[in-house]
Amino acid sequence: MKMWSLQSLLFTLCIALSLVRSAAGLIRVSGYKGGEVKVSCPYGQGYESYEKYLCKNACSDEDVLIKTTQSNKNKYSIHDDNQKKVFTTTISELSLTDAGQYWCGVTRNGKDIYTEVNLEVGQDSCCDQSTKVQSYEESSVSVSCQYESKYQNNLKYICSGNQPSTCLVKAIITSDNQQTGQFRLTDDKVSRTFTVTITGLTQDNSGSYLCGVHGNTGLDVFSAFELEVKEWCCIKSNKLSGIVGRTVTMQCPYPPQHRHSRKFLCKGDHRNNCTDMVTSQSRFTLQDDVSSSTFLVIITELKAGDAGTFWCGSDPQWSAENYTKIQLSAIFPQQTSTGISTITVVEPVGSQTTLIPGKPIITTAHAVGLTVLGGLLTLTFGLVIVYKYKCNKVQGTGANMNRNKTKAAETEEVIDVADIYENHDVACSKQGSSKPQSSCQHYDDAGETEQETVYQNFTTADDIYCNQMYIKGKR
Repeated sequence: MKMWSLQSLLFTLCIALSLVRSAAGLIRVSGYKGGEVKVSCPYGQGYESYEKYLCKNACSDEDVLIKTTQSNKNKYSIHDDNQKKVFTTTISELSLTDAGQYWCGVTRNGKDIYTEVNLEVGQDSCCDQSTKVQSYEESSVSVSCQYESKYQNNLKYICSGNQPSTCLVKAIITSDNQQTGQFRLTDDKVSRTFTVTITGLTQDNSGSYLCGVHGNTGLDVFSAFELEVKEWCCIKSNKLSGIVGRTVTMQCPYPPQHRHSRKFLCKGDHRNNCTDMVTSQSRFTLQDDVSSSTFLVIITELKAGDAGTFWCGSDPQWSAENYTKIQLSAIFPQQTSTGISTITVVEPVGSQTTLIPGKPIITTAHAVGLTVLGGLLTLTFGLVIVYKYKCNKVQGTGANMNRNKTKAAETEEVIDVADIYENHDVACSKQGSSKPQSSCQHYDDAGETEQETVYQNFTTADDIYCNQMYIKGKR
């Protein structure tokens, strides 16, 4: 009875085993949406010539995705390496719905051999949150990236951008290679933090970065940070000019917490290579006003060589935003033969200075003088036009008329332009300044000269013109 029961049990077990797929371990693979993933399935000795395939879910005939008898099918491709006894299926154009359970199958008489595959598909972007980091040109910055304790011995790395699928391939630096150019990576396994330090920052270093931890299985773990590298400068940048030989004053604000720090002014094209002017030049004096958090630098007897770039501050460590940058130009006033002043400006260009001559200085006195001169020229031009008009009018009609033999009496009265325009009965006969000169001489029948006076600023050419016109009229 016992023998029969044992045989029945063995028979039942054999039937059950024949109905169950054989599973040789579990394969875990992962990929990112839009990318591709390779599923490598090893098989045993003696199955090199057997058909292999990849299927999904229950692995029925309709669940078979591709076979080794087919090189490509839709987004699947397969290759069998008989020497390594591994066949590999590539799934491209991954979508989130591709995630799930797959089977690597080897066709044989009876039941096939199966190996379970678990596929994980993630979004190819990171992350919901990103740490903001700011620094300045030429300085350095350190960013810390934390990870879980189970990843203590795993590979750490960083890459630029925010695309996880290519991050490891394009890694700037990894924990296996801890120094690369301006990047350095250190891993503190006790605090479960790895730190990336970037030195000699430039604005090209600005952008998005990913801290990555490579997983033994599944997708890598990432955290993100945004780095902004600002232009190295100061609280503000000013342009200042002074006249050579005179005094010029520079104003330099500083943070209130630096009120007890040493204040200084240095000169040079670059802040890292400049000369302290207060200690090296007696013409430079410094006055500190603690109440306003400002100090003044007074330069007496400014020289052309003083033109250039200055840096004033209160922090010997050259911390950004604690300095004022000043571009100083020196001006040479010069007197010309015309009486109008010009200047030569000495401006810094690189490490040298440049002379820019011929820039006029228009002062208030010069402006008034130019205005008066312009007014006199305009008045003279108007008088000449009126004078010619009056001469032509009188002389044209005088040829047919008998003139009175009286001479106009000279007077000392000064008239304005409005009098000339209003009096149309008098031609070439108005009295001008206290120094009249004769013009348009008229001759009567007795040969006596009749002289009409005008302003002294009438030209000789006008006199000749009026005489000729009168003689023609007499003829």
